[in-house]
Amino acid sequence: MVTHASPPMLAELAPSKSAVAPHVVVIGSGFGGLAAAIRFRCKGYRVTVLEKLPEPGGRAFVFKQDGFTFDAGPTIVTAPFLLEELWALCGRQFSDDIELVPMQPYYRIRFADGSHFDYSGDPQAMREEVARFCPADVPGYERFMQKAEACYRLGFEELGSIAFESLWDLMAAIPNMVRMRAWRSIYTMVCEHLSDPKLRVVMSFHPLLIGGNPLSVTSAYSLIASLERRYGVHFAMGGTGALIRGLVKLLDQLGVSVLCGHEVSQILVTRSRAQGVVLRDGRKIMADLVVSNADTAATYKYLIAPEHRPHWTDRRIDRGKYSMSLFVWYFGTKRRYEEVPHHMLILGPRYEALLRDIFHKHHLADDFSLYLHRPTATDPQLAPPGCDSFYALSPVPHLDSGTDWEAHAEAYRQAVQSVLEQSVLPGLRHEVVSSRIVTPLYFQRELNSLKGAAFGLEPILLQSAWFRPHNRSEDVKDLYFVGAGTHPGAGIPGVLSSAKALDSIIPNARSWARA
Repeated sequence: MVTHASPPMLAELAPSKSAVAPHVVVIGSGFGGLAAAIRFRCKGYRVTVLEKLPEPGGRAFVFKQDGFTFDAGPTIVTAPFLLEELWALCGRQFSDDIELVPMQPYYRIRFADGSHFDYSGDPQAMREEVARFCPADVPGYERFMQKAEACYRLGFEELGSIAFESLWDLMAAIPNMVRMRAWRSIYTMVCEHLSDPKLRVVMSFHPLLIGGNPLSVTSAYSLIASLERRYGVHFAMGGTGALIRGLVKLLDQLGVSVLCGHEVSQILVTRSRAQGVVLRDGRKIMADLVVSNADTAATYKYLIAPEHRPHWTDRRIDRGKYSMSLFVWYFGTKRRYEEVPHHMLILGPRYEALLRDIFHKHHLADDFSLYLHRPTATDPQLAPPGCDSFYALSPVPHLDSGTDWEAHAEAYRQAVQSVLEQSVLPGLRHEVVSSRIVTPLYFQRELNSLKGAAFGLEPILLQSAWFRPHNRSEDVKDLYFVGAGTHPGAGIPGVLSSAKALDSIIPNARSWARA
């Protein structure tokens, strides 16, 4: 049940030392927070989920206006088995509540010269697409996919749900990292196998979906290509918000409420142990364990007093390398653009140089690239009859760029509109009937993301696995993390796996109570 009321009296659920099951407070109702809440509840804990926004979802928030539905966050589902696991834990079938539709193609990648590559999970179709651009690269593509498959087995299946807590965990993972040659960037890996510049883009862009720079993130993220081929790329009918509603429904059936409009201002710490939280309005909610699905860096920096953070000091947090941010224009049109597929990348003339501008120089470039999402290609119910719902997403530097987004947002929107008009949406300015803009300020102000980074810490090698903030806090006992900022990282599979990793180190409620 989603409620805006004060936290309810907590009912007794299982015996413990105090005759009441231990209480877990979860900060944030994104995919990671909701998944953690389900897993804790299924282990016998009492659970309260607190959400700052007026509705659940976190980064997967849903905007509704003028009859249009806009997913604010992720738009694709990969690794659906991670969602199926949560439904199974609750004794339910995922397919009874959620309809997933496979995408075909997964993405259409449109280059600045108007050519395009249809990226799919069909091996033969992919070989034919590669051959259209460079026949000599077909063998190299096959070798790349073999390497990606190996990275999937070593990086996702074996390491994705492990909670890296000690140096021993890191040492145990090193052989897999060596086998993956994880010190290379994914772009370097792709270049070893493919010679055509456009094909190098096609096979290396995936880390951008989780906030990583293809020029610097570890080649282990080639596993995404294998993950997609294995399990497909899907869309949830009703939008990504349907998944959030489904998870909230599961929690409601388990007796767990998601309390929206409840912003946490402080995590209570006594003798280096989390004791509960303080809300913005001053109310306290006591807890035996606290789980943060909020931005990890912001949680440490703004919710925990410095004297409790010998490891995650302000200096250490500020030295971190953070992901890019996003500019997103949500818009509805009074006509349908039937020729535009569900997912489309509209690339500018530069690739490597643009990535350096975004991630290293923190420079807002004029020749941006776009990710265009048209969900009504699959689900027309997300717009009024005869209309289309869109969002156009542009990767931009985080707030260290110094860009005055209050002043610049509309000009940037107009530039995005112009690119879309000249490429795939002719006459767009005359068709728009609903419009909404999100800038890096939204990620900072509404989602409490440090520097307005859309994905938290950038997933470079030395900010991955053991080097990432741990699922169990290094500083505060009984404080835990899920979500994009902890292991294994961003994206729906990543944040769901973070809850699974946390599950692996948490005993059931009876055992915890006896400890």
